[in-house]
Amino acid sequence: MNGPAAGMTRHTRQRAQVLALLAGTGEFRSAQQLHAGLRDRGAAVGLTTVYRTLQLLVDAGEVDQMRLPGGEQLYRRCSHNRHHHHLVCRRCGATVEVEDPVIERWARAQAAGYGFTDVSHTLEIFGLCAACSSH
Repeated sequence: MNGPAAGMTRHTRQRAQVLALLAGTGEFRSAQQLHAGLRDRGAAVGLTTVYRTLQLLVDAGEVDQMRLPGGEQLYRRCSHNRHHHHLVCRRCGATVEVEDPVIERWARAQAAGYGFTDVSHTLEIFGLCAACSSH
């Protein structure tokens, strides 16, 4: 199969493979970790394609994206279809999705106060989860 239909089939298959891999874990994973997991499953996919597929999934709201303090991007399958934020354990990587209307009002007020419009935001709060804090 050649032409646009071949590219669409490949894209759909790669998207399904990435989503299936992400569905198997509740934790955030790097593109490199996902690429290695796909290769372990026998998928012939390049790292660039994994990055491109992840960005499409982020744009579609199917995958959460988080930037670590060091700059690395991590990805996880969303369990909420609504806007939310994350509490992330620095030690074990456990993640909790949280929604808070107070944060949303504060963000809108801050943006409006500085004349910003059409704003979006993300919020990740890093700390130690209860299990890691008890060790």
